[in-house]
Order: sequence, then structure tokens, then C-alpha cells
Amino acid sequence: MAQLKVEQKKSTIGCKANQRNTLRSLGLKRIGDVVVKEDRPEIRGMVQTVRHLVTVEEVN
Repeated sequence: MAQLKVEQKKSTIGCKANQRNTLRSLGLKRIGDVVVKEDRPEIRGMVQTVRHLVTVEEVN
């Protein structure tokens, strides 16, 4: 199954609480952090919530 590489690019200062919580749930704490997650609908939804703060790549 494909995987998604998610990297935090912007700060959470000034963001809504649900966006900060979503980043923490993804495992991102600070700018430059990278996590690799399974490509599932739940993860895609979380990434969609914080799409302006992260970059996403598909990894095989």
C-alpha cells in the first residue's frame, strides 16, 4: 500500500486549535518535522485540514 510523507512547513502560531491538534495527531511538533503515514482516508482528511501548513508526497 502507498504511503504519504508529510512535512510541516509553517508554524501553528495564529492557527485554530483544531488545526494544532490535527498536526499533533499526525505526529508533527515543529517546522521541518517529517512523518510517513499509511495512505488511508482518515490520514488524507487530516492532511486536508492542515493543507496550508504542510507538504505531502506519495512514497512507495
